[in-house]
Amino acid sequence: MLPINPKIFKAYDIRGIYGVDFDNELAYLLGLAFVELRKQDADYQPGSILNIAVGSDMRLSSPFLKDNLIRGLTVAGANVLDLGLVATPTLYFAVGKNNLDGGIIVSASHNPKEWNGFKLVRKKGLPVSGESGIDFLKNKILENRFLPAKNPGFVKNLDDVLKEEISFSLSWTDISKIKKFKIVADAANSMGSLYLKKLFFQVKSCELVTLNFHLDGNFPAHEADPLKEENLAPLKQMVKNTGANLGISTDGDGDRIFFVDDKGETIPPAIIRGLLSKIFLQDKPGAKIGYDVRPGKITLDLIQENNGEPVITRVGHSLIKEQMLKEDIYFAGESSGHFYLNTPVGCFEYPSIMILKLLSYFSTINEPISEHIQQYKKYFSSGEINCEVKNKETVFKKIEDVFSDGKISKLDGISVHYDNYWFNVRGSNTEEKVRLNLEAINQNIVQEKVKEILNIINYS
Repeated sequence: MLPINPKIFKAYDIRGIYGVDFDNELAYLLGLAFVELRKQDADYQPGSILNIAVGSDMRLSSPFLKDNLIRGLTVAGANVLDLGLVATPTLYFAVGKNNLDGGIIVSASHNPKEWNGFKLVRKKGLPVSGESGIDFLKNKILENRFLPAKNPGFVKNLDDVLKEEISFSLSWTDISKIKKFKIVADAANSMGSLYLKKLFFQVKSCELVTLNFHLDGNFPAHEADPLKEENLAPLKQMVKNTGANLGISTDGDGDRIFFVDDKGETIPPAIIRGLLSKIFLQDKPGAKIGYDVRPGKITLDLIQENNGEPVITRVGHSLIKEQMLKEDIYFAGESSGHFYLNTPVGCFEYPSIMILKLLSYFSTINEPISEHIQQYKKYFSSGEINCEVKNKETVFKKIEDVFSDGKISKLDGISVHYDNYWFNVRGSNTEEKVRLNLEAINQNIVQEKVKEILNIINYS
């Protein structure tokens, strides 16, 4: 057994380099530990048998990790519903729709091919975060004192989950009103291709042009991370070459989606989030709408213009979902391309619903999507800037002192707001790094303030 690197246990999931940070034995121990975790939860009925969904992405190491994970779960006495190859939202949906006790997907999302890991949920897709269970799992796994159950569990294949997920998504939109669009989709040889194919098979009015839809854990085309502009280049070119109306890009495990307009330009996630806020507020007037602390003020503008109740959240899918459930937030989105909906099935990412809602919305406008989006490009952004530091808390304190005349929030790192610019500096969960995101009313202010804040960070 390879020694387990404790740093793989992160705030939102478990993730590291396969064969360096961990091996197949970790997956077996995780199965044992996850059953113990669920038996500690208040909703567990003593003596009952847990039913856990398991799925995986297409990474080369995923089949081995999945087999060992299932072995651990069944040895611990849980029954396993094997979903096969699925996108992460499909696993969440399977857990919620079938009222299962939890689920685990083997995936490292957008990381390079050498990586792998696990995302874990409880009932209704409720995430397991560092504070709500990953620390418990870490301690149990590193301690490695498990006893097998007297009666092992069984494994059963759970078929048609994707079909049910797409059917559920279609129920949210009248697809007969979607115009004839040509759409290019780049799945980066990853899991988003599965639901994109199924979805657009049903939306007959749209022509789907596919890029990199063949599942391949070597990622032969490019990294499966649409947040990096270089990974969107083939999609942008194909949109322009084919005269498409829209481009869609998904990440490695299919829970993040990005959009490109008809001119081949990225539609900023803050604008997509704002438009979705407007759309969902039409469905549920006055609802609470969430958005993370990283700048993207157009979202707030659109929430307020459409009489929603804005709620700011921390960064990270586990933390946002937990807050959505606690505060009854209907829809929320992150600057990183995660878009969440709080439904009776569960609170998690529903990329197919987001795509359908946007297509329905774009069907109501009488101009190219790029022209319609232009009105929302009101602010200028720095993008995310990462800095290595000696002490994160020292940086936060210095920023608080220098910008004490601004409106300050410490929800996640430190956020400072002025009338003409606003920014957030937050720390990495695993390294002595801070991340700066700044937005302003013009590009000159962005350049001036980024330089000023980086000087503070670098000399703290």
